[in-house]
Amino acid sequence: MTGVTDREQPGDIRLGRTGKTLRVLAAVAGIVLLINGSVRASDDAWPFGPMSQYAMSVPDDAKIDYIRISAVTDAGTTVDVPLNIEGAGVARAEIEARAGEIEKDPSLLQQVADGWAQKHPDQPKYVKLELIRDTTQLVKGRVEGPPASRVLATWEVRR
Repeated sequence: MTGVTDREQPGDIRLGRTGKTLRVLAAVAGIVLLINGSVRASDDAWPFGPMSQYAMSVPDDAKIDYIRISAVTDAGTTVDVPLNIEGAGVARAEIEARAGEIEKDPSLLQQVADGWAQKHPDQPKYVKLELIRDTTQLVKGRVEGPPASRVLATWEVRR
């Protein structure tokens, strides 16, 4: 067989210049998107950025921090805010990534209250929000006592 190498089979078609160019451009675009998501340090760009909540393992003797938001409603009840797009319109990972910013500027919690009110107009409104860090201590891989809670920020919701 003339012109056929070990790797080529009769009937194989070679990738032309346009095909190669498109593949290189697609690879470069993917790399640029991944770098952009990584530099921004946000999970908003997933899958073109890190999913930071899955990026580590926990040693046997460690503290595990869990960020949550507690709300007092206009009905007088205290509830944990559902930190997902369907609940308050913001994902838990975004709150965890911005906890330091929220601690410095609690007014950022207003967006959580606004998101809840917009998505659930028939439900009690939030009047006060607290950003809370629950810390669980592990000893030899087992939970040691109940979590310790610390309020990081408090916000009285504007109407």
